[in-house]
Amino acid sequence: MPPSLTSLADDARIAFDNLTDRASGLLNPTIRLGVTGLSRAGKTVFISSLVHNLLNGGRLPLFEVFRSGRVSAVRLEPQPDDAIPRFQYEDHIQALAGDRIWPESTRAISELRITIDYESASGWSRMFSRGRLSIDVVDYPGEWLLDLPLLDQDFKAFSDATTALAETGIRRELSREWLAFASGIDQDAPADEMTARRLSEAFAAYLKACKADERSLSTLPPGRFLMPGDLEGSPALTFAPLPSIPDARAPKGSLRAMMERRYDAYRNIVVKPFFREHFARIDRQIVLIDALQAINRGPEAVQDLERALTDVLACFRPGQNSFFSALVGRRIDKVLVAATKADHLHHESHDRLERLTGRLVDRAIERIGMAGAGIEVMAIASVRATREATVKQDGHLLPVIVGTPIAGETINGERFDGDKKTAIFPGDLPDNPEALFQHLEANSGDLPEINVVRFRPPLLEKSDGGMKLSVPHIRLDRAMQFLLGDRLA
Repeated sequence: MPPSLTSLADDARIAFDNLTDRASGLLNPTIRLGVTGLSRAGKTVFISSLVHNLLNGGRLPLFEVFRSGRVSAVRLEPQPDDAIPRFQYEDHIQALAGDRIWPESTRAISELRITIDYESASGWSRMFSRGRLSIDVVDYPGEWLLDLPLLDQDFKAFSDATTALAETGIRRELSREWLAFASGIDQDAPADEMTARRLSEAFAAYLKACKADERSLSTLPPGRFLMPGDLEGSPALTFAPLPSIPDARAPKGSLRAMMERRYDAYRNIVVKPFFREHFARIDRQIVLIDALQAINRGPEAVQDLERALTDVLACFRPGQNSFFSALVGRRIDKVLVAATKADHLHHESHDRLERLTGRLVDRAIERIGMAGAGIEVMAIASVRATREATVKQDGHLLPVIVGTPIAGETINGERFDGDKKTAIFPGDLPDNPEALFQHLEANSGDLPEINVVRFRPPLLEKSDGGMKLSVPHIRLDRAMQFLLGDRLA
């Protein structure tokens, strides 16, 4: 994040927090892992599966410290930040493994500490002490991350960018009521609370319509309009961007002046504290995206996902950390962008999903002119809800996936009850992702057909002691190795 986004006081506080973290880390080595996701990408499921597999000795062949048998103990410990809600792992894993329902998404920041005792791969290091690493998992909504660019935009820049985007594609229809109302008022008339309230409600309704499942758009700041929490009804959330703002200063006491003041309050009360107290202290970061849902919803959803990724990646400063770097601001030295729900495809398409996501990330990196060092892309399934099979159709073997659709899911006119299994052909992604982007740029709308079905979590077998066995996954161990492997060497 560019230094212009923070004041000298903010920088001093960030430096102090980072120095405190570093000093604590000398006694108890710790890594802060940020986990976020865009539009139902499954960050709660990711964290729950990661922790469950670590605690229960899951199948993690690509996670070197587990494969080599160097782990002696894994345990949950009290988190260091008493003011942050705890990630309720036990409730979420009960929903997944016990009730076979997907856990509720978290709508605010939370944290969980898991500590690994291990034997160093280095004989020299083993002579002095046994290895120990605490992983502080920091879970936060992707919408909060998309708010960070607002710190570098004044109200006019924010309004111009938001209204310009609202007048494109499907957004034009969704924003009609808000823009019609906003265009019909006198911005320089005396401020009126009811007008401000109607504006903010119409704008929030537009953002919610964009996020709805049938559209699955991703670029939706300000994020707290979608998840207001205890700020609901506060002046900091009772504002909206205005179209065609003049360059002249807003008259004192005008509606425009009120909107500017409240926008600034949103940045100071909501966005800056998140950046200073949480984001600026992260060491490693995973960003989960649902690329399959975007493809299924069409060209605009894919283009909007790329736009959101551009904004997300612009927030990161991948680079090597050192003790001295804490004096000037911690750097996130590894960023993983993971396309989730790989289990909704046959394994033949997993690499294709990864290449497609990689091209999305490359295009985002190109747009903001940053280097790609420290950024990795993977296709994963935090929890594998399906298995693969083949069926014979017209004399040909067809690869399918088999799972239990959630109750109420309808496939080819059949409504499922949550108990019956079914096999579906999931569709194919193009081998060359450039073909998909050529269709996007030509606005042809000719995207691959992907059958996105909502399956229940898998039925887990129990051990002789009655304990649920580890959660099945796809490439979760590879993600762990990238994010944590070097710190457990």
